[in-house]
Amino acid sequence: MPEIQMPKLSDTMTEGTLVAWKKKKGDQVSAGEVLAEIETDKATMEWESPEDGTLSEIYVEEGGKVNVGDKIAFIGGEGEEAPREKEKEEKEKEPEAKEEEKKKEKPKEEEVKKEEKPEEPKAEEKEKKRAPPPKVEKKEPEAEKRIPAIEKPEEARVKASPVARRIAAELGVDISSVKGTGPEGRVTETDVRAAAKSKPTAPTPSVPAAIKAGESARIQLSGMRKIIAQRLVESLGPVPHFYLTIDVDAGPLMEAREELKSAGESADAAKITVNDFVLKAAVMAAVKVPRVNSSFDGDAFVQYADVDLGIAVAIEDGLLTPVIRAAQDKSLREISELAKDLAHRARNKRMKPEEFQGGTFTVSNLGGMGIDSFSAVINPPQGFILAVGKMTKVPVIDDCDQIGVGHRMSITMSCDHRVIDGALGAEYLKELRHLLENPALLMV
Repeated sequence: MPEIQMPKLSDTMTEGTLVAWKKKKGDQVSAGEVLAEIETDKATMEWESPEDGTLSEIYVEEGGKVNVGDKIAFIGGEGEEAPREKEKEEKEKEPEAKEEEKKKEKPKEEEVKKEEKPEEPKAEEKEKKRAPPPKVEKKEPEAEKRIPAIEKPEEARVKASPVARRIAAELGVDISSVKGTGPEGRVTETDVRAAAKSKPTAPTPSVPAAIKAGESARIQLSGMRKIIAQRLVESLGPVPHFYLTIDVDAGPLMEAREELKSAGESADAAKITVNDFVLKAAVMAAVKVPRVNSSFDGDAFVQYADVDLGIAVAIEDGLLTPVIRAAQDKSLREISELAKDLAHRARNKRMKPEEFQGGTFTVSNLGGMGIDSFSAVINPPQGFILAVGKMTKVPVIDDCDQIGVGHRMSITMSCDHRVIDGALGAEYLKELRHLLENPALLMV
């Protein structure tokens, strides 16, 4: 049975925070059973056990940050023990054995010296040897130099692994005051971390006078917020954005939506939303204008055969972009069902890593939040992102020169100028508008 390591749950993940263990030490676990909650740079998600067996050791406590690939637990078979304690014992016995050998060797050396000692010199020679005191003074500093190398008596007596000692030093914990729970009272890493948590917190420093009233709170960034900030800087800095905006006559979309609703609430068709039409149209337009379905890669750009559609989903502490793979092969109804399922699982932290990695372009819709129009930031290495605003009522003049009420929707395309030129972006948006204003084409 293997040691379980911190998994790489996203393409940009370098470390993870172990939010919560769903199993306790000693519990039986099955492959596929939820073992822990892990916060990555993109989301907090449930992580399933890769093995059947007993959770015989937990190396990382809740709240601990761990690099990808570092061990976090051990799942053993029947009667199988975690190697951690065995390794510790061997490592700890080595220095102890060496010390014992040194102690045994010392008396032997002294005996040899005594045996080799010459006959007692004459009294006059003794006096001559005792006379110069510098020799005695030289020996004292030598002894003093060796003293600092010896551990403090209380620390030397503590049985603790090298890892526990290192963690104690890092966390400022006096290891001699930690009660060990390992074999023969040995102090483990878990004991040190527990002691660090129970340490009385230092008094909170007073808020600097420069901070204004109402601005005293300082909220630590989660892993997700940090990576969002990093990715935005990476995108807006190196990626040359430019923006194209169109207004779509959404009247035909509204009519198509009403027709589907009239099919009955129990029918799947009634659940199709305006956003589903937009997603389907975005995919079909990318098939018609395939050069936009590309990304920049050093001295070339890569054009993709499949349209892997990213959908921006707002979650509690950030943003996820679940991906509908090979969306060009999906019907309007299939895209609607997949989009709803992915969004639901993203909000409830039930996604698999592969479901939000990749994507050839993304659609972000803030229309439901009352936003008229906006510009979104491209998610590298994608070539563009669509920002969809809300549908608004506007006065329109029909074919009979009569004024009526119409519907308009704004869509802004943020383009990576290294991949998409203005004319190419305009060609794509022209096709997108044509499809949205003729929704029957989306239901074929």
